[in-house]
Amino acid sequence: MAVVTDLGHAPALPARRIGRGYWAGVGRRLMRDPVAVIAAIVILTIVLGAILAPWLGLADPYRGSMLRRLRPVGDALYRLGSDELGRDMLTRLVYGGRLSLLMGLMPVVLAFVAGSTIGILAGFVGGRLNTLIMRTVDVFYAFPSVLLAIALSGALGAGILNAIVSLTIVFTPQVTRIAESVTTQIRTRDYVEAARVSGAGPLAIIRVHVLGNVLGPIFVYATSLISVSMILASGLSFLGLGSKPPEPEWGLMLNTLRTAIYVQPVVAALPGAMIFITSISFNLLSDGLRSAMEVK
Repeated sequence: MAVVTDLGHAPALPARRIGRGYWAGVGRRLMRDPVAVIAAIVILTIVLGAILAPWLGLADPYRGSMLRRLRPVGDALYRLGSDELGRDMLTRLVYGGRLSLLMGLMPVVLAFVAGSTIGILAGFVGGRLNTLIMRTVDVFYAFPSVLLAIALSGALGAGILNAIVSLTIVFTPQVTRIAESVTTQIRTRDYVEAARVSGAGPLAIIRVHVLGNVLGPIFVYATSLISVSMILASGLSFLGLGSKPPEPEWGLMLNTLRTAIYVQPVVAALPGAMIFITSISFNLLSDGLRSAMEVK
């Protein structure tokens, strides 16, 4: 059984579960969860739309018309209306998924790699190295994620790359804490001790006995950070610390449309709706994955 823990002490999966049969069971349980399936379909639709946008026959996302600005939803020419510069909102929402997904997913992927490496090292080695790493991680927990992301982005300067770096720094300590907690539990298991007694080296033990048991819980936790990353990335762009005009990005679109809230409130709210739908879909998919993997 999985060990029941809180956020700071992620569960470790028994070694017997890790294998092709286990992952096949995870897939079957996930497919039986209708909420997770719907969330996955929504995410897949948004991702495919963003990737295939140039081949969908959409209008130019940068071309505007001052004579056709702020058209309402349902307009004959603009199905989802037009923005403050007369650009097609449907086109910009679809293309905006590219930068929004990139800025939301990349920090989590990078934090997963960096945090897992640091956390597994700290948990497996233990001792003074563990104390040094975890006390450094605790320093980052003294600051709220939003304020830390804004402070780092402000210090590094506006831009997509700097926003990704800032969010990666924000999420890496969180992943590190989970990885360290799970690895500490795995390190004391009988099969790890047996491998150590049999003469296996540290790298072999980590590769064979540790990674297969800790990456599952870490991955599930990392997926739960995607929705937070999407919101923070959009917030940075809204504040002018992420993408810059005229690039289509949902947070930036919210910023440029804020003056139109009293003229076309539905059109102005569309980028926020896309952020909400995408974030909640990632969150629901993460919950479904956690249940399917029996990580409680």
